[in-house]
Amino acid sequence: MSIQRFDVGTRLSEMAVHNGVCYLAGQVAADGTQDIRGQTRQVLAAIDALLARAGTDKSRLLMCQIFITDLADFPGMNEVWEAWLPAGHAPPRATVKAQLAKPEWKVEMVVTAAV
Repeated sequence: MSIQRFDVGTRLSEMAVHNGVCYLAGQVAADGTQDIRGQTRQVLAAIDALLARAGTDKSRLLMCQIFITDLADFPGMNEVWEAWLPAGHAPPRATVKAQLAKPEWKVEMVVTAAV
């Protein structure tokens, strides 16, 4: 089976699809000036767009890893996450406090989904 890669760069691809599974690179907000809710909305919109390109959607998430810079932002991030997620389709998930690559980023998400 072949591997299909999307938005391939020298360092990473934004997404790879293999054997019916879609793997996304970490998604971050394009506008780092927004608060945790705004950045979370941007990240989830980017995830939606990538999943659509692979022919799948958020109802088929297999796993989500969330990296957040300040645990005080955890409730705000969860509020947006829960509003976005279809009822009955919550994937296994981990959330950890982390220092992200750019100081303005508050949240980064890595998801895997069935195609």
